[in-house]
Amino acid sequence: MASKIKKGDEVVIIAGKDKGKRGTVVKILEDDRLVVENVNMAKKHTKPNPNKGEPGGILDKEMPIHISNVALYNPETGKGDRVGFKILEDGNKVRVFKSNQEVIDI
Repeated sequence: MASKIKKGDEVVIIAGKDKGKRGTVVKILEDDRLVVENVNMAKKHTKPNPNKGEPGGILDKEMPIHISNVALYNPETGKGDRVGFKILEDGNKVRVFKSNQEVIDI
């Protein structure tokens, strides 16, 4: 099944503590969650591991966010937009923005 949001897409957060932020999708998880660059950051306390040469301390880590809390960024309108599918004349299935029917995939 084709996904409405894919890795590398620019998205806008529409709900939660990071509402209004924009970022790029880094990873998509199987349970309808995705990791967005510099969004939903959490502090992770790590112990030093001298065998691997890792220092200890507090690291900022990107946590997953549910796919329903993001919308694909439409550069033409400057806002988040809903996504639909359309089949072109040559038979290719592409994603389109619902607001202006502009094709996302080429």
